[in-house]
Amino acid sequence: MTTLFLVRHGETFDNALQLMQGQVQGELNAKGIAQAETVAEQLKDEHFDAIISSDLHRAIQTAEIIALPHRLTVVTTPLLRERDWGDFTGRYIPDLKGLPFPENTEKMEHLLERAGRFLDYIRTNYPEQRVLAVGHGIMNKAVQAVLLGKQTRDIVRMENAEVRVFTI
Repeated sequence: MTTLFLVRHGETFDNALQLMQGQVQGELNAKGIAQAETVAEQLKDEHFDAIISSDLHRAIQTAEIIALPHRLTVVTTPLLRERDWGDFTGRYIPDLKGLPFPENTEKMEHLLERAGRFLDYIRTNYPEQRVLAVGHGIMNKAVQAVLLGKQTRDIVRMENAEVRVFTI
């Protein structure tokens, strides 16, 4: 079995402003950097064979901070990218409550399919290893839903820099 440490990136400037980020690059704010440093400290004595990240900047920043004590290079993949929110991207989240998703929002079926491909990628490339992966709020929910055979609505939202551990 492979052990997967699934992490959500640290807080970004857009998180703090409650803006829908989707697939924009984003950047950690001071709180997000401190959150990533806390995770790095908490996990410094864990052994990891690989540290993987979404290819979006906010996740890469988080992964690089966590990787420092392990002296590992972060591997990136678009499979872990956040859901594409289409025309909701960049908008104030409280204003979006109750609105139908724009037509150009990434369909949930596609997101779940990407999550499944990510898990297959981990199983294929890191069998019997310990992997830390940094992703995003909705994408991490999709990964957990596929892994646990649940609906995304049944997965508790991950906070910024939260870590959950699974065997796959």
